[in-house]
Amino acid sequence: MGKKGKTAITPTRAEDYPEWYQEVVKASDMAERSPVRGCMVIKPWGYAIWENIVRELDDMFKATGVKNAYFPLFIPLSFLEKEAEHVEGFAKECAVVSHHRLEKDPEGGLKPAGTLNEPLIVRPTSETIIGDSFSKWIVSYRDLPLLINQWANVVRWEMRTRIFLRTSEFLWQEGHTAHATKEEAIERTQMMLQIYAQLSERFLAMPVIKGSKTPAERFPGAVDTLSIEAMMQDRKALQAGTSHFLGQNFAKASQIKFQSAAEIEEYAWTTSWGASTRLIGGLIMTHGDDDGIQLPPRIASSHVVLIPIIRKPDERSKVMEFTENLAKELRDRFYHHRRLRVEIDDRDIGGTRGWDWIKKGIPLRVEIGPRDIAENSVYVGRRDKPHNIKESINREHFVKKITSILDEIQSTLFEKALLFRNDHTISIDDKKIFYDFFTPQNQAKPEIHGGFALSHWCGSDDCESKLKDDLTVTIRCIPFDKEDKEGNCIYCGRPGSSRVIFAKAY
Repeated sequence: MGKKGKTAITPTRAEDYPEWYQEVVKASDMAERSPVRGCMVIKPWGYAIWENIVRELDDMFKATGVKNAYFPLFIPLSFLEKEAEHVEGFAKECAVVSHHRLEKDPEGGLKPAGTLNEPLIVRPTSETIIGDSFSKWIVSYRDLPLLINQWANVVRWEMRTRIFLRTSEFLWQEGHTAHATKEEAIERTQMMLQIYAQLSERFLAMPVIKGSKTPAERFPGAVDTLSIEAMMQDRKALQAGTSHFLGQNFAKASQIKFQSAAEIEEYAWTTSWGASTRLIGGLIMTHGDDDGIQLPPRIASSHVVLIPIIRKPDERSKVMEFTENLAKELRDRFYHHRRLRVEIDDRDIGGTRGWDWIKKGIPLRVEIGPRDIAENSVYVGRRDKPHNIKESINREHFVKKITSILDEIQSTLFEKALLFRNDHTISIDDKKIFYDFFTPQNQAKPEIHGGFALSHWCGSDDCESKLKDDLTVTIRCIPFDKEDKEGNCIYCGRPGSSRVIFAKAY
C-alpha cells in the first residue's frame, strides 16, 4: 500500500465527515460561531458567496415580474394563531419577545421590564404578516397577480446547530404571491422551483432532483410543497430550495379577498418560496475535498489569486509591476456578467500562501516570479486538479483564455457531483435490502450510509413514519420525472404507483 498523502484538512471526509465539514468552514475563513448560541458570524469570504447568490436569484426573480419589499421582523402572536396548522408547525422553533425594555436590577445588572400587551414572535417566516399587508393592498382582480419578495433574516430556535446548514438565525429570501386563479398560482409555484434548480445547477454546480413533498413533509399550512434535493458527499440529502402552493388557506386566514371581473368577492390563491444561506453549506459538502472547499467559478468569492514570487529584494519592483498590470488587465474582463474578481497575495510567508488559497477554494492560483516574467508567462494551478499540478502559460494566452478555463472548472465540478449522485442512487424493491442499504456497516461512523433509494410507496403516512422511526430515513420528494410503473410499497408490500426518493437528510 502506498504512503498516504498529506492533506490540508484533518480529519478527512472518510475519517470523520461532520468534523471535516467544520474544519473546512474554519480553514476557508468563511464563517465562525458567534457569542450567541446557535448563531454564526459570516466572514467576508463567505458573505461574498451569499452576495453572488443574492445577485443571481434577484435578477431571475425580477425577470418574472417579482418586486422586492420589506416587512417587520416582529410578528404579533395573534397573526400566527390565524392559521392553526402553520402555528403548530413552527411553535417549537419560535423566539418570543415578551418585554419592551430593560431596567436596573436592585441586586445589580439588568432585567426585562415593561410587559407587552401581546407577545411578539421574531420572524420564523412571514406568511401571516405579509398576508395582513396583502389584505389591504388587494381589492380588485386588477391588483393581481401581486408578486413580492423580501431579503431578510429569520430565527428558528434550533437545538442542534451547524454553521450554514442549521443555525438559529440565518439569511434567506422569501417570496410571496397572490393570484386570481388556482392555475396561475400553481404555475408560479412551479416557475419558482425551476429558478432554484437553475441557480443550483448552473451556478452552484450542484445537481438537484425536483419533486413534490409528501403530506407529512409539506410546509405547515400548504396544499403542496415542491423542493429540489441534492446529494452531499456523505450521501445524505440536502433540501436546497422550496416552493409552496398555499391554496386559499392563508388567504382565508388573513382575509385576502378581491372583487372578480364578474363582481363576485373571492379569496386569492397564494404561494410562498424560499432559499437560504444553507446553500453555502450545500456548496461545501458537494464540492469540498480533503484540502478544503472548491468554489464553482460562477459563484466564487474571487476567481483568481496572483501570487508574486520574490526571493531577493531587488526583484520586488519588477515582479510587483508585472503582477499589478496583469491584475488590472484581468479586472477589465467579464465572466458571466460580472467583472473578474482578482486577489493579490504578496505576504512574506513562503509556501503557506498557496495552501491558504487552496483551502479557500479559489478557482485559479497564479504564481509570478522573475523567470516567468522573463518568458512572459505565468504559472497556473487549478483548484479542480491536484495541488501539485501546475502549468506554465503565456501571459497573453492566459488573459484571453481565462474565462474558458473557468467554464471548464465549472463544468468539471458539476459533472463530478452528478456522477457521484448517480453512483449512489439505486432502485430497491426488497425490504431487507432497503434496510441494509440505510444501516451503517461501520457503527463507529453512523453518518456513512447508502445514498438515494428509489423505491415504491403506497401513500400511507404510517409506512412513511415507520421508516423514519426505524432508519431516520424520509421521503425526500416524489420526483417530477418519475417512472409511473406500479410496484409494491417497500415497507408494507401494498401496491404503489411510482418510485419516490428515500434518503437520510440534513
